[in-house]
Amino acid sequence: MTDRRETGTELDPGFDDRGLITVVVSDRKSGELLMVAHMNREALDRTIETGLAHFWSRSRETLWKKGETSGNFLRVADIRIDCDQDAIWLTADPAGPVCHTGERSCFYRRVTPGGLERIA
Repeated sequence: MTDRRETGTELDPGFDDRGLITVVVSDRKSGELLMVAHMNREALDRTIETGLAHFWSRSRETLWKKGETSGNFLRVADIRIDCDQDAIWLTADPAGPVCHTGERSCFYRRVTPGGLERIA
């Protein structure tokens, strides 16, 4: 392979046409999937600099630090980027529920043939 983005050591995220990259967040200790969000360049830079997860809110069109109003911060333990640098995986230590609904994870329901089933 000769693509430096895929084989090199330079961070060169492949932001989409809106300047965003998809981010998956999992719990450092349990491995549980906590949330999926998006970052722009500023959110990624602030996350790297502070060790606290920052994201771009597509609905509010603003930068936000996870936990800024709730106190449920995400302290980042590891940041990884996939092979073509168009998706990011954060492992983090959550300081409380991650979902805005108050659930530990945003993935608290299972899809079944009969509809959605709450996961205990």
